[in-house]
Amino acid sequence: MLRIIAIWVINALALLALPYVFSSIKVESFGTALLVALVLGLINTLLRPLLVLLTLPVTLLTLGLFIFVINALLFQLTGHLVSGFDVGGFWSALFGAIAYSVISWALHALLFKAD
Repeated sequence: MLRIIAIWVINALALLALPYVFSSIKVESFGTALLVALVLGLINTLLRPLLVLLTLPVTLLTLGLFIFVINALLFQLTGHLVSGFDVGGFWSALFGAIAYSVISWALHALLFKAD
């Protein structure tokens, strides 16, 4: 349970770093970042597998690159669902989702080395 909370906070910290990298992404506060991390986690758990399955032919034709489009659209959807989290557009969502993943992965790797 403590590990899940730690990962949730790590994801929120990764979200807080995004406005420093992209001016078109805005996170109002740490509380907003926690809520966005929760909503994004739920969307990625519930909606993403269905979208990946439905778009499997396109994903195969693009050699997997369409997954980036799915991630961007889900990131942008989260921006529409949570007030205080604004994503400027598709390209901001695309690069923001990539940066969010990289930052979150790096923080996770730093804090949970022995796993």
